[in-house]
Amino acid sequence: MRLEEVMACTGLGRSSIYKLMADDAFPKSVPLVNRSVGWVCHEVESWIRGRIDERDRRVAGE
Repeated sequence: MRLEEVMACTGLGRSSIYKLMADDAFPKSVPLVNRSVGWVCHEVESWIRGRIDERDRRVAGE
């Protein structure tokens, strides 16, 4: 996935994505060619599912 797709899927902005990556709280980008990077789709989707699971645990009072 390219940055624009990641932003659309997560609702996060560019700086938020890179800050979360720096904090080891978001999947790392993968170097493609030259200065281009991408993200592995299933890693981003897994991160989203994790956020949903965290929300549901809080709602359930765990």
